[in-house]
Amino acid sequence: MIDSIRKNGVILAIFAAVTTGVTALVNEVTKPTVAKQMAIQEKTLLDQVVPPHLYNNDLQKECYWVTNPILGDNQQHPFYIARKDGQPVAAAIETVAPDGYSGAIRMLVGANFSGTVLGVRVTEHHETPGLGDKIELRISDWITHFAGVNIHGPQDSHFAVKKDGGDFDQFTGATITPRAVVNETKRTTLLIAELRQKINTLEKCGDKAP
Repeated sequence: MIDSIRKNGVILAIFAAVTTGVTALVNEVTKPTVAKQMAIQEKTLLDQVVPPHLYNNDLQKECYWVTNPILGDNQQHPFYIARKDGQPVAAAIETVAPDGYSGAIRMLVGANFSGTVLGVRVTEHHETPGLGDKIELRISDWITHFAGVNIHGPQDSHFAVKKDGGDFDQFTGATITPRAVVNETKRTTLLIAELRQKINTLEKCGDKAP
């Protein structure tokens, strides 16, 4: 009996070691492919919030870390600088609207340094299907209405949902979600304008992991 238990234990140990080894090997083999696909997805998303015709640098390689409570938390957020012939013309930054109906809403906001929104996309949320999920581009084009809108300072009453006296539609039965996205877009766009003067003081993304 003891010999049988030992034999089975050895077999299981060998099986576990082989399985772990195969998993590690597959992970190493597929890692470059996964990284490439992630880079492609990132580029696609960045192109939606900062039109490629505005700049001629490699936007993904012009990444810096920004930590600011305006971005919804105290974490480091990637900040991508778009340059035209070496001069900063626009940027995109990952941000968080902390006050969604069902929790935090993660977003990517693109803007120039004069307070004009170039594009906004929601990258993650837990809002109610059929109500708050209209912030997703695949559900509704509502999120596209930010592009080209200029924000005239933090007190700009037009950059708000209509229920708060602004110009942006809210959703039927769901005002909290669009309000959270609109307000965070405003705060983030104004922060982007401020960061124009601080670019040289920021840490590059490749220098330190978040």
